[in-house]
Amino acid sequence: MTVSSGALANLSTVMRWGAWSLLFLGVLLSAAAHLRLSSQPPRTASTPAQAAPASADAVGPGGFAVLYVAAYVEAGRGTEASLARFFPNMRNISLEAKPGAQHADQLAAVQVKDVSAGYWSVTVAARITASTSAQDDESDKDQAKREDETGVLRYFQVPVRSTDGDGFAATTLPAEVGAPETGDGIELDYGTPVPGDDKDETVTTVARFFSAYLAGAGELDRYLAPRTALGPVSPAPYTQVEVAQLAELNGDYRRNLPASDGARRQLLVDLWAAAPDRQLRPLTYALTLTARDGRWEIAALNAAPVLTKEN
Repeated sequence: MTVSSGALANLSTVMRWGAWSLLFLGVLLSAAAHLRLSSQPPRTASTPAQAAPASADAVGPGGFAVLYVAAYVEAGRGTEASLARFFPNMRNISLEAKPGAQHADQLAAVQVKDVSAGYWSVTVAARITASTSAQDDESDKDQAKREDETGVLRYFQVPVRSTDGDGFAATTLPAEVGAPETGDGIELDYGTPVPGDDKDETVTTVARFFSAYLAGAGELDRYLAPRTALGPVSPAPYTQVEVAQLAELNGDYRRNLPASDGARRQLLVDLWAAAPDRQLRPLTYALTLTARDGRWEIAALNAAPVLTKEN
């Protein structure tokens, strides 16, 4: 096909104007970007991530590691594929143990540490027991030894990284480790506890509240402050509740403290609760009480006791 010289001239003109338009548009976009960035405060360089206790965002890695360890404990020769979905490099590894020789119960992620962005070290606790078939294959002596060791709580460290699509993958096989350190005792910011006294109106209120809350005895609402939404534990796990002792935040517990309207107090309450099998269970609650119309009412079951500032 032959193109005329006039058409070529017109095409050249269009391309020249298009190039100038693109150049002009580029200048405008660059200037706008410069103005937008200059209006923002300067960013400081972030410090490298260090291994530290992880936040609630680590619930996913913790749960992943628990499932991985459960599969790992029960895996064996010929079942390597069961681990490949957790540990992709498993396809290059062969196992020697008999499948199902061990079983894991009561698994929990007991420690999760941030290694770097999107990378965690998870310690999983698991109670490991030998399967019945595995015990039958041993001599009487070895079997007795294994039976003594059944139900042993063991710990596995699992490196977990994030993947595309909010998934996770282990970077190695689990490593068996010792139990994490329990640390020193935690100091709470409450005064000296005192035994529960039936002649103390606060103790009476607290005892009746927990009897309704845990044992289904009486109406719970009559002990609650206005706008406090709290329902009883159902079905009731206990038949009887008794206040063993109480401690007050920032000072010693005050017996028969007048309930002046608007006053608040925070208590740490130790209970004895009797189950239907008559077994006594100790329970501890952190409570917030408020005063109204000359009586103390339950304003909240606190999520956790108050720590001392040193903690």
